Amino acid sequence: MPLMQQPHASRVRAAPADSYQARLPTPFAVVGIRTNHAAVIAIDYLAPGVTALEPENRLAERMCAQIQRYLSDPEFRFGVPLELCGTRFQQRVWQEIAAIPLGSTRTYGEIARRLASAPRAVGGACGANPIPLVVPCHRVVSGAGIGGFMNAAGGAPIAIKEWLLRHEGASVARA
Repeated sequence: MPLMQQPHASRVRAAPADSYQARLPTPFAVVGIRTNHAAVIAIDYLAPGVTALEPENRLAERMCAQIQRYLSDPEFRFGVPLELCGTRFQQRVWQEIAAIPLGSTRTYGEIARRLASAPRAVGGACGANPIPLVVPCHRVVSGAGIGGFMNAAGGAPIAIKEWLLRHEGASVARA
């Protein structure tokens, strides 16, 4: 997969009318799905109340169906083609995140030690994850608590992270 230097910060946001191939309401946010017809290229958590959008292509339809399966069964494993554009370091962090088992968490520090890096750098890569939920950056927490999510330390992003961790049966608080 070619690496593209395109930073992408997933934040809770309003949805531009034409930027998504689907918008799916979920219990924690409206999920905006972007595809390039060959792969899912981004998932954004959109503000509640953003209008749903029926899938515009087969891949967006598959992604919506798989998110709904995950919502019914947190043990469901996603199986759609992904295109993760980022630096080599971001790619390494995302691979580590993808390996975190369901119901478990890892700290920024644990991942940083595995990659011979620093916790803040790992946090930056988590915030740049273009496909949260599928690459479960919500499973990365601080050594002293829940940590941040989507480049935020509070508000709606943390509520989403808490919801996802509870849904998966993971401990929300760390000692």
